[in-house]
Amino acid sequence: MTTMLLTNGIIVTVDDAMTVHWPGYVAAKNGVITEIGEGDPPAHSGDVIDLDGDILMPGMVNTHCHLAMALFRGLGDDEPDRLKRYIFPLEKRFVSPEMVYVGSLLAGLELAEGGVTTVADMYYFEAQAGRALETLGLRGVVGQTIVDFAAPDAPTTDDGFAQFERLAADFRDHPTITASIAPHAPYTTGLDILRRVDAASRSADLPVQIHVSEMDYEADWVRDHCGGSPVDLLDQSGLLRPGVIAAHCLWVDDRDITNLARGGVAVAHNAGANVKGGRGIAPVLDMVAAGVTVGLGSDGPMSGNTIDLFAQMSQVAKLQKLRARDRTVMPAIDVVRLATIGGAKALGLDDRIGSLEPGKRADIVRISRSAARLHPLHDPYAALVYAALPSDVSDVMVDGRFIVREGRITAIDRASLLAEADAYADRMRRAL
Repeated sequence: MTTMLLTNGIIVTVDDAMTVHWPGYVAAKNGVITEIGEGDPPAHSGDVIDLDGDILMPGMVNTHCHLAMALFRGLGDDEPDRLKRYIFPLEKRFVSPEMVYVGSLLAGLELAEGGVTTVADMYYFEAQAGRALETLGLRGVVGQTIVDFAAPDAPTTDDGFAQFERLAADFRDHPTITASIAPHAPYTTGLDILRRVDAASRSADLPVQIHVSEMDYEADWVRDHCGGSPVDLLDQSGLLRPGVIAAHCLWVDDRDITNLARGGVAVAHNAGANVKGGRGIAPVLDMVAAGVTVGLGSDGPMSGNTIDLFAQMSQVAKLQKLRARDRTVMPAIDVVRLATIGGAKALGLDDRIGSLEPGKRADIVRISRSAARLHPLHDPYAALVYAALPSDVSDVMVDGRFIVREGRITAIDRASLLAEADAYADRMRRAL
């Protein structure tokens, strides 16, 4: 039995009314938020933490990442056709269970220190990614990648499906880790494989992660091989439905957006990686207006380089304003919503996380206001989106347990992990 009271803070709840208690308090017991309110808290017998005017917000949700690629960060940046010339060959040569575990620990450290408490990951040897998140105390959705060519953990597509079945068994009924199946993209799978993915995910009652309408050549491939658009291909395969998380959705038109909304497909928006790759700005305003559930993602550390959501939030706001040529669109309050409850809804976890409300899990982030850039504070949403940095994260809780305390990760030796990751990268460089 553990009870905790966090008091004297600016409580950004992200509930339906977007309530801010200023000053306010949050009480939690056994990992669940029990009470939240304005002003002085009621009498409390457990641990009491005085927030001293800091901001308290829900743990952020990164809806699309490739954690293990942290060990590839910085390789092939600013090079053309990087996916085929660099990423696929690097993966074929270096991806292993050890690489995925070390890389996922490194990426998970970055997430935790940046206030991200939940991540959706898709890669190879995903049981190792799940173990890394478990070690750090993070919440995650881990996706077994399915492709139509030999993969690092699956010589054939059939082996990839077998890996998914093992992943599902490994994390069945796990309190914080959910397995999923992750067909890489339409052009690396095709209609028949996607139909198998649909059947497998329905049978296991687990989510699907897939890149959709990310590449400019993707639409041509789908039209030539299957007919229609990549979103139409989801429909043909049975994947235009709830439980499917479509990453990117850059090249979608009004009809595609209408169909995504109709089908209940969620979109993981990766603003930084999209513009870094020169691919464009996704029509997020149109998606939200149509009723599509949108959460924020970072893409992998080789695509967007940083994977915290502070690095994304400001870009999301500014790029949508630029696309619309209107400074009033995508206000900071909406961006914070996308980074928290929007991501939770996209992953089907909004009954448990994404907002600070009684009955939800105590996934909570404390933002220190010690930095000059967070003074004065007229609007906490504007401060979070346009001024705050990962270095401002002081404390992070998942299920009411501190995974970051006073800026330091609690579960592992930080210096040892960084040294191990650097040593692994050195071995790769020598091999290259």
